[in-house]
Amino acid sequence: MRARRPAGRPDPGPRHDRTPSGWVLRHPPGYGFDMAKPYSDALLADGPLLFVSGQVPEAPDGEIALDITGQTRQIFRNLTEILDRHGAGPGDLVKLTYYLRHITDLEDFRSALLECLPDGHLPAATLVEVSGLVHPRYLVEIDAVACLPRDRA
Repeated sequence: MRARRPAGRPDPGPRHDRTPSGWVLRHPPGYGFDMAKPYSDALLADGPLLFVSGQVPEAPDGEIALDITGQTRQIFRNLTEILDRHGAGPGDLVKLTYYLRHITDLEDFRSALLECLPDGHLPAATLVEVSGLVHPRYLVEIDAVACLPRDRA
């Protein structure tokens, strides 16, 4: 006989994987696009949520990288600093929204993104191409939601 789970908790069957921040819900093979993608289809967070405003690619000294790779890395440095202040890290990210100025930067953006995330950790994500950001040199902005383990909230 299978143990009952508390109300509101997913059944961790074959399409659910437990992560430090919650449950990764995966669609069955053949669902939607069959492509390698740097995000999870869905995550169910199990802890207090930390909502992080859009992070821009500006270093504390005001420097702005000229390319999408450098800007993405700087955003993750900024984001990691914020997460660290709240007892979290990139492995606690459950949702990211990416605002790209030029969809033609997508391949380089994805490569930089995968360098910045812990191995195997793929938050749920949304990607939007925008006509402009607050500063004309910004090529990308990222906002985030992290799930804090209850003992770190």
